[in-house]
Amino acid sequence: MRRIIESISNIWKIPDLRRRILYTLLFITAYRFGGHIPLPGINLTALREYFAGGMAGPLQMYDLFVGGALRRATIFATGIMPYITASIILQLLGAVIPYFQELQKMGEEGRRKINQYTRYGALIIAALQGWGMVMYLRGLEGPAGKVVAISDLSFILLGVLSLTTGAAIIMWLGELITEKGIGNGMSILILVGIIARLPNAAYQEFVLLKEGGRSIVELIFIIIGIIVFTMAAILLTQGSRYLPVQYARRVVGRKIYGGQTTHLPIKINAAGVIPIIFAQSVMFLPQTIARILPAGSGFANFLDSLFGYSSVVYYLLYGILIVFFAYFYTAVIFNPADVADNLKKYGGFIPGRRPGPQTSEYIDRVLTRVTLPGAIGLALIAILPAIFIRKTNFSFWFGGTSLLIIVGVVLDTLQQIETHLLVRHYDGFLKKGRIRGRR
Repeated sequence: MRRIIESISNIWKIPDLRRRILYTLLFITAYRFGGHIPLPGINLTALREYFAGGMAGPLQMYDLFVGGALRRATIFATGIMPYITASIILQLLGAVIPYFQELQKMGEEGRRKINQYTRYGALIIAALQGWGMVMYLRGLEGPAGKVVAISDLSFILLGVLSLTTGAAIIMWLGELITEKGIGNGMSILILVGIIARLPNAAYQEFVLLKEGGRSIVELIFIIIGIIVFTMAAILLTQGSRYLPVQYARRVVGRKIYGGQTTHLPIKINAAGVIPIIFAQSVMFLPQTIARILPAGSGFANFLDSLFGYSSVVYYLLYGILIVFFAYFYTAVIFNPADVADNLKKYGGFIPGRRPGPQTSEYIDRVLTRVTLPGAIGLALIAILPAIFIRKTNFSFWFGGTSLLIIVGVVLDTLQQIETHLLVRHYDGFLKKGRIRGRR
């Protein structure tokens, strides 16, 4: 504990790191401020009354990621999701379209082009998503009247424009955090959206405990469960298989290069949370169809019963889809042939394997084997916390997606702070040791 306190105090002794953290906090504050500015023409009283009973299904998960901005119908209601969706689409295009494959191999210039296309795609997706949100809000009506208090045409035009502009501002804030702050800006904004509701959830649990609705034993059991799931998410995020790599010795002039042994890390969960997002998108489809069909129809009731959130079939199919998409997305982002070619280009080889096709086949075989436990673990992390929260009726919803995002972003940000501390000869958070001599 003393070492952690010293590490925190050392952060403020490094001007560059202190400035980056203060910038990050400033941009996060701006993001949270925008998350409370309502769309023009919204009847806030009717909106609060309509959502007083909470949200269900896809809206609940989406509202979690945007920090409650959808529930409040704010200009930031689209959140960072349009940008994430555009990024995923560009990654998938890079696997099937030669032009995008070339961009991915062009280095810094290619990355700038891809980022530009991602921004344009995000704005188009934000406009479409904004139109869907506007049409959804138009049909809402609470005890205090309609949620939309102005004419339909005015609300549609102003709403789509406001939501698209809000998405552009969010992208800008995320890029500012990445450039001037600490950590990956887009990931941090998602993290902020998720944890923004934690204080309110903690207060609700306190009130529930005080009024006798929750016993102290139940609360302790819930806290232990959350800790166990968090530890499992950390293990899944950090778990890797390390392949030994030897670099041949080369002599260039009077300098000697290579001749050292290192490792090639292969993560057991290389796909991150993307398989869960894909699987959720597919599993939302039957329920969306059920909402479109006439209420009380036989087919709609059949879809609700078969694909409802308490159905065994739902969780079984959900788990199978996560495993499938884990393999699919890993194959998209990790190409063993490219890795083998890069090793060969720089004089590296895996002991016992010839450079080239044999190395590629070996890496592919290892990747296939380590992805299986990672995919199964990902499915369990996605399903078990959701069942746990539903059974215990905990005030804060956290599923596998949100849990993995929180763990991944926190670890990544801590590692970046760690790097700043170690470069300047201070002890970090994640490694033991004494403070070394300062410059």
